[in-house]
Amino acid sequence: MKNNTEIANRFREVILNGTWIANTNYKDQLQNLNWEIAVTPFQNLNTIALLAQHIHYYINGINNVFKGGTLDIKDKFSFDFPPIHSQQEWENFLIKFWNEAEEFASLVEQIPDEKLDHAFVDEKYGTYKRNIEAMLEHSYYHLGQIVLIKKLLTN
Repeated sequence: MKNNTEIANRFREVILNGTWIANTNYKDQLQNLNWEIAVTPFQNLNTIALLAQHIHYYINGINNVFKGGTLDIKDKFSFDFPPIHSQQEWENFLIKFWNEAEEFASLVEQIPDEKLDHAFVDEKYGTYKRNIEAMLEHSYYHLGQIVLIKKLLTN
């Protein structure tokens, strides 16, 4: 299996369909979650919705680069989202999240293996491979938070 395909499949595992690393994934945790739970704060923690939107923000920003655009995402804006006020808004966000996550994986599959070692936008950001792997690690980090917050709110 080529590196790009292997990395793309690992990304699909954390967001869309896997259970190998965390025994769950974003889609499993979020697709049937009531919006009111998703937006409920617990103490001073970020809400489930905010964490999901945060990961989506980075996916969308990296997709833009993969499609030949600029790197426009900034950490300082990565938690700035309009509030979700209904189940329909939550479900609309999730559809967008799943679609753009699949687009991310598909775009990774199209990256030639030799390009994985090239600079991502600028040398200061490291390589394509490093940024894709960081997206995987970042996603698992926040998935763990989502699982814990969900347990705290629903038990």
